[in-house]
Amino acid sequence: MKRLLLLFMILLAIAFQPGNTTASQKAAPDELPAVSKVNVPPSVQNITKENTYPNPTQDLPFLQPSRLAKLLIDSSDTKIENPELIHMLNETNIAKAPFAFGYRATIYLGHWALNYQSVETSPNWEYQKINTNYFDNRGGKDTYKIHYVQEAQKKVRGGLTAKIPASDDVQKMMLLKATEKTNLPLAFETIVGAGTKKDQQYNIPSKRLGYLHAYASAVNEKGKVTYGEVYLILKGNKRSIALKNVTSQGIGAWIPIQDLVSFSFTSTNVQK
Repeated sequence: MKRLLLLFMILLAIAFQPGNTTASQKAAPDELPAVSKVNVPPSVQNITKENTYPNPTQDLPFLQPSRLAKLLIDSSDTKIENPELIHMLNETNIAKAPFAFGYRATIYLGHWALNYQSVETSPNWEYQKINTNYFDNRGGKDTYKIHYVQEAQKKVRGGLTAKIPASDDVQKMMLLKATEKTNLPLAFETIVGAGTKKDQQYNIPSKRLGYLHAYASAVNEKGKVTYGEVYLILKGNKRSIALKNVTSQGIGAWIPIQDLVSFSFTSTNVQK
């Protein structure tokens, strides 16, 4: 019985042994995340199912450091969260030498964006106008019902608010933090296809003009990125990371929200 219990404990330890793994989280393609962490107003609607252009779900890699990578990261006083740098450290393999006494080496790994600290994350539900549906009912005697129909394909892009070093790495870290804080489907580019429709109707009274405006939504992400020169230090069988010339600077970004459209309806008797 004791041998069976010991065998079970060994198998359990092997099953949960840490390694170089990449986990990813993404919403189901036809749904928003179950619980959004921001208040979405009633004027904002999800068009995932109706969108004639299927946006690819943003696959965000939550890269887990290997045992060696974690040892190296923990040796630094500055947080290292850049997925690309962690990936490189995961690929690093340093074998212990039996006669390494007195051995010293310093290896320059490059200038990196080390981490991103989020300060403010706020949605703009009318980030960019993508469509206007219009009907002139000034000559009509009855109420006319209008609904949203996307007249032309519209590509909505976001991006950083300033040029900075390692912009691709910074965008990935900002996207990860903004998604974590909002639980919304974010991407730096999203498309609304021509012919996309919503059944919700808006009434245009007789003798009036009606305008139904549609806007793409986005998140404004603001924070601070930290840079530094990364060195791998080998002293005998001891391994660590040293950072030099560490600097920080503020940065912002606009990140569109996939398949969330904000609607604004007005009716007037004077043409705009």
